[in-house]
Amino acid sequence: MKVLVLNGSPKKKSDTFRMTEAFLRGLNRNGEHDVHVVNVIDKAVAPCRGCFGCWERDDGHCVIPDDQNEILDRYREADLVLWSFPLYCYGMPSHLKAVLDRTIPLIKMRMVQECDGSVRHEALADFSKIRTLVICGCGFPDWDGNFDALRIQCRNCFRDPDIVCVPEAPMLNVPEAVAVAEPLLARFEMAGEEYAAALTLSAETVADLERPMIPKEMYLRIVNGG
Repeated sequence: MKVLVLNGSPKKKSDTFRMTEAFLRGLNRNGEHDVHVVNVIDKAVAPCRGCFGCWERDDGHCVIPDDQNEILDRYREADLVLWSFPLYCYGMPSHLKAVLDRTIPLIKMRMVQECDGSVRHEALADFSKIRTLVICGCGFPDWDGNFDALRIQCRNCFRDPDIVCVPEAPMLNVPEAVAVAEPLLARFEMAGEEYAAALTLSAETVADLERPMIPKEMYLRIVNGG
């Protein structure tokens, strides 16, 4: 399986990417998968111009000559695309959102109506073979309300994605929190093994990964220096 990991964290010491690395260890336990990580912050990916030159070319590439076209090639070849990023203003960081915006060369201008009545652009790439997993961490102490907009966006943009949204992610890089952080990373590693076997994550596994590490009140005291 070809796995494309789009790491959207702007920091080298990333809370969210620690979870993703643990997941990948479990996924690729036997070294049988081809895993390629793109650190998006290090790539030159300009904002989409909205020129629709890609639809005129109809070759799966953007008219802007930067690093996005290499990402698009890897995207089309992937069996799994893993989007890993911290929550920024209830969505993706801007540099990763630019990558998402500029995936429109992988669709066509022509629109089609689905069986459920929804309307989509006709695909240029074979999305039926591409699975999507989203791993997102945030600094809030709970889940409710903080990931809602992101989940809607991911469900609209991707085909039946697995989505894991983790609160209290900064604790993963706090030495004093190792007693609760390490068990979470171990659960992510086990989730990677589950995904390798089933090509999806159970609802029970997602709920386990999304469970806060410590109570909200305790987390707030730590963050606020209380």
